[in-house]
Amino acid sequence: MRTTPARRTALAAAVAGAAVVALAGPAAAHVTVQPGSVPQGGYTAVAFRVPDESDTASTVKLEVSLPMDHPMASVRIQPLPGWTAVLEKSKLDKPLNAHGKDITEAVSKITWTADAGTKIAPGQFQEFRVSLGAMPTNTDKLTFKALQTYDNGEVVRWIEEAKEGQPEPAKPAPVLTLTKAAAAASAAPAADHHASQDASGDQAAAKADDSTARTLGVVGIVVGVIGAALGVAGLRRKSGPAS
Repeated sequence: MRTTPARRTALAAAVAGAAVVALAGPAAAHVTVQPGSVPQGGYTAVAFRVPDESDTASTVKLEVSLPMDHPMASVRIQPLPGWTAVLEKSKLDKPLNAHGKDITEAVSKITWTADAGTKIAPGQFQEFRVSLGAMPTNTDKLTFKALQTYDNGEVVRWIEEAKEGQPEPAKPAPVLTLTKAAAAASAAPAADHHASQDASGDQAAAKADDSTARTLGVVGIVVGVIGAALGVAGLRRKSGPAS
């Protein structure tokens, strides 16, 4: 039995729907670190992006643990109106040497707490920016475990680490990938740290804009396919009954 125009239209709509769902998959509402990749050995600014996943509760607290197996000598937060940030330090088993000085303790945890009247409401997200450095050169990734607290008392633990060859965990910890830095970049003086931070922020924004543009472009193609299918179905109905 041959497929009728109506069935063809339904099939096209189903394919389009599947394509939209596939596009939405990578953008699942997890706590992430942006950008997802930075060079080894340098100083950079990153943002912990926190979406509110609840339909009824709002996010009022974020705790991020920094990896103490690869501590960083410099950790600075960017002030965020409506949020109070507290940095906790821990003693290091082995001192770090930064600019000729031995560092015996490093920031191990950052906690952002919403002030009265401030929250990340359902359907919203917030970014918490931090300057970090120097990035380690003896690992290809940094894992930041995070706790997200809602105003109804619920705490979501973004602490699960992905394992090679296995599906992504339900509550993955934010991961920052470290890439090999060019010789010239690794030799940049400390005075250029702030410029590097601004450039990293611009790159993150550009990547986000590019991702949005690609998504909208593909959705437009999908809508076009549905429109074409409906047009064909209409022409066939006008020309006579389907065989």
